[in-house]
Amino acid sequence: MRRHGTHRARRSTRHDNRFPWAAVVLLPVCLAVAAIGGTEPLRGDGNPRPAQWSLTALRVSQAWQWSRGAGVTVAVLDTGADPAHPDLAGAVVPGPDLTGPNLTGRDLAGTYLTGPDLTGAAFAPGRWGKHGSAMASLIAGRGRGTGRLPGVLGVAPEATILSIKVTEESGAPHREAPRTPAAPPAEGRNALADGIRHAADLGARVISMSLGGGHRSAEGSPSEAAAVRYAIARGAVLVASSGNDGANGNRRHYPAAYPGVIAVGAVDEQLRVAPFSNGQDYVSVMAPGTRILAAAGGDSYTVGDGTSSAAALVAGIAALITAEFPALSPAQVREAIEGSATRRPPGPSPPAGIADAGLALRLASHLAEQPLPNRPAA
Repeated sequence: MRRHGTHRARRSTRHDNRFPWAAVVLLPVCLAVAAIGGTEPLRGDGNPRPAQWSLTALRVSQAWQWSRGAGVTVAVLDTGADPAHPDLAGAVVPGPDLTGPNLTGRDLAGTYLTGPDLTGAAFAPGRWGKHGSAMASLIAGRGRGTGRLPGVLGVAPEATILSIKVTEESGAPHREAPRTPAAPPAEGRNALADGIRHAADLGARVISMSLGGGHRSAEGSPSEAAAVRYAIARGAVLVASSGNDGANGNRRHYPAAYPGVIAVGAVDEQLRVAPFSNGQDYVSVMAPGTRILAAAGGDSYTVGDGTSSAAALVAGIAALITAEFPALSPAQVREAIEGSATRRPPGPSPPAGIADAGLALRLASHLAEQPLPNRPAA
């Protein structure tokens, strides 16, 4: 097992709303042992490991009786997913980098820029990021880990990730530029809007957007709203993080607030509403969002808090449903996820119920008028 030293690299973003990922701890591989030590290696039955409490909270093992997401493409619109991470090897199809060297979303010839791009020092070690890799692993991580260590197992571990880079990592100097109309010759380009349309055109059945923060997220844009409508009309289910402003203004966040998007808030390990999670009226379902173990770049791991992870987990549930019931419309998949979230977090007026993967598959079966298979998922 390759080691990176013994110190933990910490990066606190609890008051940084540019990502709905409130606090992050990067773990070199040698420290990932402590995070996932004592857990069972991935077995054929795919039982959730204790380190991934989110899988138990979401009752994912019940859904795995029928579906593990095989055949479904989930587009992850983020900072890019590392296709070489052990838990993502074979799971990631690299898509376009829509941030571009000019932060326009396209090159000057008007063609999509595809990654990874190792030619410039500003983009080394490639056009993928820790945040995007983490979100991809929560959706479709293979659970392989490094060496003999168990890794991160996604909610839909047989789904395929289409990685589309639409933003930079938190702290990048021009992070908001890809969502800001650019100067000619790419006037009016919006990387998120382009990414949504590109994902839909490539056949993604689920589009996961763990994005938020900055004035663009608070305002939204007509081009993004139109792209959301376009993708839904083409059969894509859109999932987004609700935002981390719950204790700091509780403002609206886009893309989560666009009509038709499944907006996901976060709960903690006691299934209480996380204090940072936005409680706006557009929040439609809750999922685990504290102390979430996920892959990071290279062969490292991260433990973090935020509605980013909650949204990725729900995107995984959407993949399970669409794999088993591909004829369901995006509205029906949304109904299955939200309608089965009957557990309510304690406390006064929680914004929504907690997602339940097993019940969601059962409700999807009812909506599809198709029985669940007697066979276990392959």
